[in-house]
Amino acid sequence: MPDAIISLTDATLALDGNAGRVEILHGITLDVARGETVGLIGPSGSGKSSLLMLLGGLEQASGGTVSVLGHDLTAMSEDQLARFRRDHMGVVFQSFHLIPTMTALENVATPLELAGVKDAFERAREELDAVGLGARLDHYPSQMSGGEQQRVALARAAAPRPEILLADEPTGNLDGATGEAIMELLAELRDRHGSTLVIVTHAADLAARCDRIVRLRDGRIDAAEVSA
Repeated sequence: MPDAIISLTDATLALDGNAGRVEILHGITLDVARGETVGLIGPSGSGKSSLLMLLGGLEQASGGTVSVLGHDLTAMSEDQLARFRRDHMGVVFQSFHLIPTMTALENVATPLELAGVKDAFERAREELDAVGLGARLDHYPSQMSGGEQQRVALARAAAPRPEILLADEPTGNLDGATGEAIMELLAELRDRHGSTLVIVTHAADLAARCDRIVRLRDGRIDAAEVSA
């Protein structure tokens, strides 16, 4: 794929556990084009989230190569990977990972401040307004619903205006109607910032919105196809 923004070649992942070394991903070869939306689907334990972690440099491949924006993630240190994510990626998890002692505005603005963004709080306000939380800036996570907390997490991921958005079951903890709203916001954030979006999901309606679906089974790509 000539315009690939993400490229994996024979990537493997093995982790040490109490029962010994466990092989999680086997020979993953995958390209994702700039601006593409890819859905990673498959049964529980198939390796979807582990593959997303490789793409984000949150896990180091045991073998093969993982190239993102022309950079070999397998050659980077933990500090280099953290800086790379900060500068180029937004990540959204099923669990919201908000700091409970910070307001919505602070949760979004603080990472920007740490990255040296001068208008951190102004940009945070813009992103929170874009996800419909302009009136909730001073509320703490405990004062918000699950859907509102996920909106804060989306605003935090989008605020750096990343080239790549990674989402791991972003609607998994939400009811149907709230999940539908989060899906709409993900699409809007992708379009507004021109991001490449990779989503792990069990939700058929969310997967159907993707340009392409990649199915995993037992740590291998089972099939890749363009969704209807």
